[in-house]
Amino acid sequence: MIEQNISKMLSNISLTLFRKNFFGIYHGAISLKVGHESFIINKRNAIFDEIDEDSLCELTLGKPDYRWNISSVDSHIHSSIYTHIHEAKYIAFGMPPYTSAYSLEHDHIEFEDYFGQTLLGNIAVYDPGDFTTWYDRNAIEIVKYFKQNDTNIIIIKGVGVYIFERNINNLIKKAAVLENSCRLLSIKSSF
Repeated sequence: MIEQNISKMLSNISLTLFRKNFFGIYHGAISLKVGHESFIINKRNAIFDEIDEDSLCELTLGKPDYRWNISSVDSHIHSSIYTHIHEAKYIAFGMPPYTSAYSLEHDHIEFEDYFGQTLLGNIAVYDPGDFTTWYDRNAIEIVKYFKQNDTNIIIIKGVGVYIFERNINNLIKKAAVLENSCRLLSIKSSF
């Protein structure tokens, strides 16, 4: 059973990220590492603006069991990040529209606004290559990218964005600034 304060916190975070267009109604994943061996993640059928205790499940790192059948399709990626990157305490995956659209036409994002530039700098866009094999490779490639590039954000062309943090407020801030800054770049290009 998931503690009420944890489900309430994840519910609030999920709603905030939903309102910032980081999550779609059913599209995305959010998780919290709760111990050396376990993490809490949304279920497959979770609605991100209405997360509650029934929308979440606790999984054991790297040890799939029956609970993995109801968990997010991205559970194996979250498990791999928590296993290999010890600084990760919170992970969010989403497909924010402006960031995702911008990544389709660019190999990197150079932010021009104050918050984007000071908080995020420049971010390379990762090209996953063949989409038909992406779910077989994604956990390994995402962790490898994080480690090789010493970053906690990966923007994957045509897939979405993964962010991990030790502090939930920093995760929310980066997700919001990322999408707002990409929105400004998109608006700028229309003038």
